[in-house]
Amino acid sequence: MPQKPPARRRRAYVSIAGTTQMHLRSPIVVALWSAIFPGLGHLLLSKYIPGFLLFAWEVLINVKSHLNQAIFYSFTGQAELAKGILDKQWFLLYFCTYLFAIWDSYRTTADMNNNFVLAAREDAPVTSFIVHALGFNYLDKSSPAVAMIWSALAPGAGQLIFHRLMVAFFLFLMWIIVVFQSKLLPAIHYTMLGQFEQTKDVLNQQWFLNLPSLFFFSIYDAHVNTVESNKLFDWEQAKFLRREYQNRLFPMPIQSKGNGGDRMYIISNFEHTIKLETAITAVEMKGIPKEHILAVPMDKKNAGGMLFDQVHSSDGLSMLDIPMILAALFALFGAIYGFLLNWGPVIWGLIGTGLGAGVGILIKLYTTRKNKKKQRAQTAAVFLLIACEENQAQMVQDTLWAYSALGVSKLQLDGQP
Repeated sequence: MPQKPPARRRRAYVSIAGTTQMHLRSPIVVALWSAIFPGLGHLLLSKYIPGFLLFAWEVLINVKSHLNQAIFYSFTGQAELAKGILDKQWFLLYFCTYLFAIWDSYRTTADMNNNFVLAAREDAPVTSFIVHALGFNYLDKSSPAVAMIWSALAPGAGQLIFHRLMVAFFLFLMWIIVVFQSKLLPAIHYTMLGQFEQTKDVLNQQWFLNLPSLFFFSIYDAHVNTVESNKLFDWEQAKFLRREYQNRLFPMPIQSKGNGGDRMYIISNFEHTIKLETAITAVEMKGIPKEHILAVPMDKKNAGGMLFDQVHSSDGLSMLDIPMILAALFALFGAIYGFLLNWGPVIWGLIGTGLGAGVGILIKLYTTRKNKKKQRAQTAAVFLLIACEENQAQMVQDTLWAYSALGVSKLQLDGQP
């Protein structure tokens, strides 16, 4: 029997270094993140080496050319100071790299979208759990909101939740460097004490203006990739259930042993979680043969109009792309003009964050309601049909309830016309 050739394209790869996956992305959104800070768009695409190189190159050229300092002087009306501080040789070198990062991230996103479509059609299997001498990695479901909160508290922490290890380590490292170089922590201390002039004096403007892009990218990346990681988990589990628990020997229709109707079906439904597989194995260990368990994963209709994706209803529509980009831009301008205003750059940066995020959410709500009919968020479920004896029915029902079944019912057929 000829051996099946290996898959040409896989939609995901699980390794000890992390989970890397393809999914559909907006080329414009990726290009905008590259415009905010070269390298960020490539990190969204999991192109780590180009992303790290472009990011490091941007930091080097920015510092050498004093670009952020020149931006600050330009937007505060101090044009002569901006001209005097800007190193023209480094700035001209920066300009070419900046345009390349935007163009390449846009082009790569379009190419990867095409490859994802082909990978989805090929439907090649993905390893869901690996063990290595350095540890282990596995597919799991997480809450996008929790990942966002951890990324807001410590950029990079949200990426650790869904095993995006390389980006997590890089964001941790860069955040620590930028925070210490910008003197953000002493500035926060003075701001909380109401000493706004000391806040302005202590901050290093050159490094401080890098904070908004890095901070909001970390939150956005955590949200988007948690959603996609949840969808990957659902897809892989559905493939497993169809392969292992749709046996042609499943008794249907079930036949009664006699007039007593002592054989029956137990019907239940679950969300896609690890508890579903645990429930199935628990039932098997209690005497139900594998051939008597039928699992039917249901396809979910795409739901539009959700403001935030949830752990069990991830439709892949990121409602945070425009809000996070605008929050980063407004926070930048708030920080710049905060040096001229009474409350200082920290508070005005936070005010800019709120304004930018609010405007972005309003834009998203408007475009969502305009372009799509609002639908109620739907959860893809898995239906289990278990054939068992009458004396096993209570045990099966109790086991399913113990592992978070959404509903359990009994169907008894007596074989009578």
